[in-house]
Amino acid sequence: MRRRTFLQRIGMVTAAWCTGARGWSQSRPTRPNILFIMADDHTWQAVASYGSRLKEVCPTSNIDRIAQEGMMLKNCFCTNSICTPSRASILSGQYSHKNGVYTLADDWDPNHRPNLAIKMQEANYETAVIGKWHLHTEPQGFDYYHVLPGQGEYFDPKLKEKGKPWQDHNAGGQIHRGYCADVIMDQTLKWLKTRPAQGQKPFFLMCHFKAPHGLWEYPSRHEHLFDGVDIPEPPSLFEDKSDRSPGSRDYGSTLSTKNSIRNRVKRMENDWWPTGKLDTAGMTDQEMTRAAYQKYLKDYLRCVAAINDNVGRILDYLDRSGLTTNTLVIYTGDQGMFLGEHDHVDKRWMFEESLRMPFLVRYPREIPANSINDDIINNVDFAPTLLDYAGMKAPTAMQGRSFRAILRGHAPPDWRQVTYYRYWMHRAHHDVPAHYGIRTKRYKLIFFYGLAVHPKLNQKQSRGNASRQDPKLLHQVSGWGNKLPDPTPAAYELYDLEKDPHELMNVYHDPTYGEVVKRLKQKLFQIKLELGDTDEPYPALMHIREQVN
Repeated sequence: MRRRTFLQRIGMVTAAWCTGARGWSQSRPTRPNILFIMADDHTWQAVASYGSRLKEVCPTSNIDRIAQEGMMLKNCFCTNSICTPSRASILSGQYSHKNGVYTLADDWDPNHRPNLAIKMQEANYETAVIGKWHLHTEPQGFDYYHVLPGQGEYFDPKLKEKGKPWQDHNAGGQIHRGYCADVIMDQTLKWLKTRPAQGQKPFFLMCHFKAPHGLWEYPSRHEHLFDGVDIPEPPSLFEDKSDRSPGSRDYGSTLSTKNSIRNRVKRMENDWWPTGKLDTAGMTDQEMTRAAYQKYLKDYLRCVAAINDNVGRILDYLDRSGLTTNTLVIYTGDQGMFLGEHDHVDKRWMFEESLRMPFLVRYPREIPANSINDDIINNVDFAPTLLDYAGMKAPTAMQGRSFRAILRGHAPPDWRQVTYYRYWMHRAHHDVPAHYGIRTKRYKLIFFYGLAVHPKLNQKQSRGNASRQDPKLLHQVSGWGNKLPDPTPAAYELYDLEKDPHELMNVYHDPTYGEVVKRLKQKLFQIKLELGDTDEPYPALMHIREQVN
């Protein structure tokens, strides 16, 4: 073969490799491996890097290493603070009203919605998801999966593996002996070490832990982790909520009311608190609340410690294998979580503890070490950003936007100044009213509309006929049970986060904020229109909105 002909063929092969690969348009060396680690309900307050009241007791040294060697996002938010909807937004780059996953009961349709994993395959990445899936239907776009059925178990969990018959929701799987976080990391490392395309393709790996989701069960190695330690209490543990609107004041699971977690401790120790009983005999109400708080936090943080152990294992593996420099590592949670703040537990609310997600990211080739960013990011931005690193343009159906420039330290001048949030599961499970709102860097406006609406329900429902809905349909759309829950009072709340970062004073009716309220309401409904989440499909909601000042 002549030398010129040989070189021409080499050039053709190189060009095909760089521009083919089903849409991949960048040369191979510029594209990192991507490791996306997510822990269920691991909130930002329980990551020491975030500097909360818990920073001295958070067992997160390995997780914090990602922040020290990369960047911490201070204003990363979810768009619907509940597990299944948040996961759907992360994969689709869409808000709940676009991707069809409004509640815990809605199935994710990965073939008819934008799907990050499928796009990663098109970018010539080898893809895998291991651990908690929680999207009901079979994972699509992954060359390999090994996922928990439903929520999964803390000890001896079942895992459903690709290539074996799939069963939706909580069914299926084979038992793997051990503690769930350890098992998930064992399987993650096994895949990394034995993946078929090793040395041929970069990887996109999603490692999803079950912990620290309740009910909190920790491994025996952390049983005595907080012996003799008093976990710092939030300043709002015994908050006087008289300033709050009737839309939120008397709702939600708390540590101190008659429908509280504290009383579940009293009546059902082995149910809600499976790792041991809490003796509340002879305690005052305040003493019981404080004891419940200590039990709650210690069990939760012991689960976090197990996650931290395993994050250390995979970071060490990347170091030993020479993969650290060319691997984008992300650590996040699927939303925030209340750890006693405002006397609340669980998530769902638009208050900061629930709305904000931890997000730590490391990529030595591009992201400055030990850096902090406070631009407003939300979880619909994750997919476009990861596709950017893979050399792919995000599909136009994705509503998020790549924040790769922000990670480099250069925020685009037209980056968003407001994030939109909506919680749909009115009074389901933890008695949290349905609401939506916006958050800027300084202000937060929330509208508690307090009505159960869902596209699958009769859109002409009214308060008078809501209870006559089909029980099977109600269960399918959100787990509401045999009838829709009663409405709650509709009301607005406004918080000035610059003056009141802990959201202890609702200033909606303060006349000095009159112009702020007017401006934020206009912005709220403008954003709803831009995102396609208008209230017109729900006449009862429109009626309520028109009646509330």
